[in-house]
Amino acid sequence: MARKSSSTISDEELEDAVSEGASRSRLADESPLDARMLDLDDEAESPFLRGQKRVPVRRGPLPLPRNTASRLKLVLLLILFAAVIAAVWLPLQRYATQSWRFRLDSSDHISVAGMHNVSRSQVLEVMASDLDRNVFFVPLAQRKQQIEQIPWVQSATVMRLLPDHLKINITERTPVAFVEINSHIALIDSYGVIMPMPATPAKYSFPVIVGMTDSDPLSMRAARMKIYAQFMKELDAGGAHDSANISDVDLSDPDDVKATITDPQGAVLVHLGSSNFLEHFNVYVAHVQEWRTQFHPLESVDLRYDHQVIVNPDIASSLAKPSAANAAATNPVEGPATGHKEQRKGSVSKKKKHT
Repeated sequence: MARKSSSTISDEELEDAVSEGASRSRLADESPLDARMLDLDDEAESPFLRGQKRVPVRRGPLPLPRNTASRLKLVLLLILFAAVIAAVWLPLQRYATQSWRFRLDSSDHISVAGMHNVSRSQVLEVMASDLDRNVFFVPLAQRKQQIEQIPWVQSATVMRLLPDHLKINITERTPVAFVEINSHIALIDSYGVIMPMPATPAKYSFPVIVGMTDSDPLSMRAARMKIYAQFMKELDAGGAHDSANISDVDLSDPDDVKATITDPQGAVLVHLGSSNFLEHFNVYVAHVQEWRTQFHPLESVDLRYDHQVIVNPDIASSLAKPSAANAAATNPVEGPATGHKEQRKGSVSKKKKHT
């Protein structure tokens, strides 16, 4: 009877009861702290905890800075460009220096321009060692200097004309006077360079410079030629062309330029000093006839001193030195053989009116 009153439990109800008991036992085992930690994990992250956020780290080589990368790229491009140039240049250089096409076969391949008083043979004598040589091996600067050593050459240029020619341009010197050197007459330019008379006759109308030698340093000759240039400039000022009456100029003493002045009645050596050449020349022109009347022969006149003229001083110095009394006299009575001095008060006044 007892078995009949008892109720039967199904399998499903039994499984539910077992699972419910397990859940209760598990909740009993968990502590309140664990439950709180679970709740914190589920909460949203606080903005004040960003420092605890993990930062992803990229693994691998570090990238180069932008400036360094640009410079490296430029260097690589330059190296590549230099390699290309070398690859092209080396074969061309080998061809240019070894090919027969660039050989200077004969003097016909050397052209010279600007020659008037310089002969072609003088230039070819300098270039003789370059015949049958590659034009790229001709030392142009050295040949230029050697050509400029030719007396008539003032400047020169030497150029290559490919494939196998040379061109030389010459600028010749301009003579400004004749010069007496070792009893021979040559030409001289404004820089003091002495040039031989040209082979081709030329018409030059210059005074002859004396008192200069070829052993004098070039700097000394150049300084004296500056004095000569000033002398000629003053005499030709205003278109007078008084230099046409000068036959020779003695530059041996820079403080006393002596000029031989010619006219139909003869030649007179005039001491003109170192400045005011035109002024002294005009005094001579104004009084030369008067002096010729008083002193015969009239060979020289010294116009260097203020307020006095010394007539025929070179004759006096060649015979004997005048005494101190005679040298100090205002109106000496020496004859032409010993020289004569006269006051230039009247000459000075006339000179001022003339100027």
